[in-house]
Amino acid sequence: MSAGAPPRLWPRLGLALLVTLAVVPFLPKWAAFLVTLALAKGLVALGLLLLMRTGLVSFGQGLYYGIGAYAAGMGASALELGDAVPLVLLGATAAGLVALLLGLLLARYRTIFFAMLSLAFSMIFYGLLVKTSALGSTDGFNVAARSTFGLPTTSPVGRFGVYGLGALVVFVGAASLDRYLRSHLGRLAPAIRDNELRVEYMGASVRNVVHLHLVLAAVLAGAGGALTALAVGHVDPETTYWTTSGEFVFVAILSGTGSVAAPFVGALLLELLRSFAYEHAPNTWQLVVGASMLAVILFLPEGLWSVFRRRRRAA
Repeated sequence: MSAGAPPRLWPRLGLALLVTLAVVPFLPKWAAFLVTLALAKGLVALGLLLLMRTGLVSFGQGLYYGIGAYAAGMGASALELGDAVPLVLLGATAAGLVALLLGLLLARYRTIFFAMLSLAFSMIFYGLLVKTSALGSTDGFNVAARSTFGLPTTSPVGRFGVYGLGALVVFVGAASLDRYLRSHLGRLAPAIRDNELRVEYMGASVRNVVHLHLVLAAVLAGAGGALTALAVGHVDPETTYWTTSGEFVFVAILSGTGSVAAPFVGALLLELLRSFAYEHAPNTWQLVVGASMLAVILFLPEGLWSVFRRRRRAA
């Protein structure tokens, strides 16, 4: 492995998948639900990790997250796709196709212009959803997948199948991105962030690489949105609102960009902190969460994953 290349995480990711699949059926329903939401949101933050390594911060990932959720919901109702697996694939594909189109414009911009333009597209989609009565307007609509991996949701295995599916999707997404980051195109990400002009002199097209990264991040966000829709059983325009996109950026900053596993650790900790803060301090839970995140930013400016990196260096 060349110097500076991301470490290979296949064994650890595979072990984490096996542990998750073994433990989830024995978890309380609320805990399995919480883990699923963390995995889904971690997928969106994983796409942001790729963009941040390229020097881009998107405040509009809620657009692709919402597209994935609505595509899964419409696939279950209009197309009568009863199994969760094709619904997740549908959500990821729909988000990727939209990013492929919007990327023709977004790939031209950088810094604050890219961030605000991505946010603008997300809010335009939010406005369309709110005004579309066929999609439930502000109330949204319910999503019901009848089976997972061919097993009815009424069976014990099928009931927790969406959680196992979430773990499997996370493994495929994280392992694929880890492999991509060690490829030629993946190693161009920090080079583009540091000096675009030099990358162009090397013969690579910065715009094409940025466009590709936008699509990959959107596919991950769409898969996360579809998983959320299946776990919650409902979709509404809030999935595309700016606060949702801001939460994803917050998870990415909180986690750090040191590893493809970092976004899932950050998403899980955020979900646990928010749930317990809301339970024990329902009137001031936002203050608790905000203070905790401020402490992380102050004392761990490189994100939570820097703790693991420091321990590895010390060892």
